[in-house]
Amino acid sequence: MSEKNQSCEIAPQQKVSSKATEIRADGSFNRQVNRFTTPFGHQPDELPIEEGRYRLLWTAACPWAHRAVIVRKILGLENTISLGTASPLRPKLDRVDWEFSLDENGVDPVLGIQYVSEIYLNTDPEYTGRPTVPVMVDVIKGEAVNNDYFKLTNYFETVWSPYHKSNAPDLYPEQLRADIDALNDVIFRDINNGVYKCGFARSQEAYEDSFHRLFSRLDELDQRLSSNRFLHGDYITDSDVRLFTTLVRFDAAYYTAFNTNRTLIREFPNLSGYVRDLFQTPGFGDTTDFDAIKKHYHLSITIFTDKEDVKILPKGPDLMFWNADHERHKISKNKEKFIIKY
Repeated sequence: MSEKNQSCEIAPQQKVSSKATEIRADGSFNRQVNRFTTPFGHQPDELPIEEGRYRLLWTAACPWAHRAVIVRKILGLENTISLGTASPLRPKLDRVDWEFSLDENGVDPVLGIQYVSEIYLNTDPEYTGRPTVPVMVDVIKGEAVNNDYFKLTNYFETVWSPYHKSNAPDLYPEQLRADIDALNDVIFRDINNGVYKCGFARSQEAYEDSFHRLFSRLDELDQRLSSNRFLHGDYITDSDVRLFTTLVRFDAAYYTAFNTNRTLIREFPNLSGYVRDLFQTPGFGDTTDFDAIKKHYHLSITIFTDKEDVKILPKGPDLMFWNADHERHKISKNKEKFIIKY
């Protein structure tokens, strides 16, 4: 089973039990499979592309959802696809869920639901997995239609193009798609999901294997970025969006909460400037919520235990790092500081 068909956090949401089902016999983390994967497109068996038809559910804590929100904003789809925001704090229930406690009266104002699980169960009453974000909801039917976070940004970049703003960048250029897809697979396996494999490992061997793969890949990409401003050259692509959402959470969350503590991202020679370059680009930093990230990973993330532990919210790290001059434009043929402008 391909990892890229697997989907945001950890223990399964079940109707009765909260017993973990995403750990292999060797103690390694095995992410659950996405349930709703019908593609968006123009064919009869695909989801129709319609303005106002869908609502994207997310939480600012989740990296998989964050990348969909970044692309939605960069491409100008904000008035085409509405956005529902769940709290970064898990509700205290006998299952894993996301709650709309940030909204007035604790319900999503468009869908009228308190929990993301309501949409999943309304769509499939027999669903027993975790209700994950991002998930695209058909607001007419009140049903989940796509939670395939691995392909969702690509749909936004291609078949949703009739609704792109006039100056939208091409994040998925056709001549680079094979290279982007290949790198995206690597980024997902060893970095995006790699930090979770470290944090959720239930054996020392599984943890150390994932730890080694994670930092070997980060070292490799750091070297790649020594001569390229972005992963595929002088312009931001879908690959950069996918890498960013892990890197931006790394120092504030994964380094301590997931034991990925060899090197902080701000300590890498090139990744440190690269992630600041992206953060300071419209669509990236302005959709990043460090408060939500820290609260989720340090106070509310679901670990395989029923024990109620005392949890402490860290004060750091110093966020001044994110607005420091990155000087990445100096190694690029395009000398503009911001590649994406509005």
